[in-house]
Formats: sequence, structure tokens, C-alpha cells
Amino acid sequence: MARIEIRDAHTAEELAAVRALCMDYRRHLAEHDPMGRVLVDSFYPEAAYAETLARLPEGHDAVLLALAGDRPVGCAMSHALADGSCEIKRVYVAPEGRGRGAARALVQELLTRARARGQSRALLDTMKTLHAARALYAAMGFRERGPYATYAPGEAEALCFFEMPLR
Repeated sequence: MARIEIRDAHTAEELAAVRALCMDYRRHLAEHDPMGRVLVDSFYPEAAYAETLARLPEGHDAVLLALAGDRPVGCAMSHALADGSCEIKRVYVAPEGRGRGAARALVQELLTRARARGQSRALLDTMKTLHAARALYAAMGFRERGPYATYAPGEAEALCFFEMPLR
């Protein structure tokens, strides 16, 4: 079994791999449970999501790719918030990469970089029904908190919000 390597996605090929993984992530969320489709349609409308992905790495502090050998198996990214913190976004590991520490390694690398940039805390959210993701974030030291942005009625109730102080 190939070792997991985390790297910046810089080249056209690496960014294309991240885009493909992000589209798989969108499909996974939409199919995960009944509220998944509602959240995907609200947060990730297909055209706007494709446009955001097409502009990568624009708007992000980091865009990371996880590889098993030469095969892309995961991605994650972060961006700065106005209050000096960062938000971790689009942490996704494809089924063939799961159970190998890729998600933990991606998040850890984002946290390391956020600390190096002097950001005060890391924020993220996930669906309440994504139990493995919630367990990972709790095990890494994230604490549950309330919403850190404004959401449409019913959306926040389907999500779990986390934060981690970085100083």
C-alpha cells in the first residue's frame, strides 16, 4: 500500500485532480442523506461551484492534494477570514484513500500553515450525519461551537461547526 503524500496543488494536472475530487465531494454530500441535496444546492450550486473550482487556487491560502503513490485520493483547502482566522474547506478523501490517515494529514498540514501565517483560529463545518469527519475533528482537538456565518433557515441545524485556537 502506497504511503500518503500531501502536496500543494500548483500544476494544471494537480489542480485538475483537486477539481475532480471536489466534484466527487459535491456528489457524495448530495447523496449522503436527504438534507445533503438541500445543502449542496444552497452552498454549492453547480455553476457557481464549477466557477470557484476553475479559479483555484484564487481565494485560498492553501490548496492541498493527497496522493497514494501517484494516484490522487484527497484534497483540502483553506482561506483567510476577515477576523484573522481561517476556514478549512472541502476536506474530502475518495473511498479508495480512506482509512489511511489522508484526511488527518490534510487537516494537520492546513493547521500548520495557518499557524505559520499567524492566523488565530481555524473554523470548519460538516454535516451532522458525517460521523467519521466529526470524530476526526474532535480527535484532532477541534471544539464544537455555534455557527460562524449566516445560514438560510434549516441549514445550520443540519451542520456541526468546529473551531480550534491556533495560538
